[in-house]
Amino acid sequence: MPTPSITTTYAGEFAGKYISAALLSGNTIANGGITVKPNVKYKEVVKKVATSGLIGNASCDFTDAGSLTLTERILQPEEFQVNLELCKKDFRSDWEAVQMGYSAYDNLPPKFADFLIGHVAAKVAEKTEQNIWQGTDATAGEFDGLATLLAADTDVVDVTGTTVTSANVIAEIQKVVDAIPNTVYGKEDLRIYISTNIAKAYVSAQAALGYRDLYHVGKTEMNFQGIPLFVAQGLADNDMVAAETSNLYFGTGLLSDHNEVKVIDMADLDGSQNVRVIMRFTAGVQYGIGGDIVLYT
Repeated sequence: MPTPSITTTYAGEFAGKYISAALLSGNTIANGGITVKPNVKYKEVVKKVATSGLIGNASCDFTDAGSLTLTERILQPEEFQVNLELCKKDFRSDWEAVQMGYSAYDNLPPKFADFLIGHVAAKVAEKTEQNIWQGTDATAGEFDGLATLLAADTDVVDVTGTTVTSANVIAEIQKVVDAIPNTVYGKEDLRIYISTNIAKAYVSAQAALGYRDLYHVGKTEMNFQGIPLFVAQGLADNDMVAAETSNLYFGTGLLSDHNEVKVIDMADLDGSQNVRVIMRFTAGVQYGIGGDIVLYT
């Protein structure tokens, strides 16, 4: 078991806060960038309906016309877990040791326990965000992300990308807009999902053109020719996807599983000084109609 590295210093009264590095939030789910399907225990069938030639000339008789094609995709969340073990002995030399109690049967520092729960949950949200877009099932702790699935589908509209900079970002986003099928263009829930580096390049380009204050941009919603730009932090650099949110799906068992982190003191179970951090959840993604989606990569 690896020993935690504790490198804290005491300077004045302890403020009662632990500070971690900035965490990548799961913004695709949190900001409504994907349709969430909870309560999927094993599999859920995503039905796709395609019709053509439905309207014909009027007559007195019933004349069957047109075609309806019903196909389906399978949304199958995978099971994942977090298993982390810490030894309380490693915290006795820390300046917060008094919070563990004076008995030899001590506890994990409560403020650190609170921090650990939040930190683990946030790290899971970060990894889930990355998996939603660029995960690969062959890698431990990942499921096939949307970019992975879309790249393997010949029905998806592919656009060849390049390294996006502030000098070419407008032209590159225009390529995506031009490739959006006419049947999808103008739909209310149509979004162009862009990676973080493309978002930064776009803001810079707008500032250079005078559409944004160069030094005081603030947080405003971005769009391109009226189409909302959704910053998907899990997308790989220089990738974009144009799709309707109703055509992208995230499946899981219970949504509350993603917020439940269990901290178990093993002292009463096996007599050890270990504390275990446990989290279990399911997750997976799927899309509906590939021909309605543009993949820029």
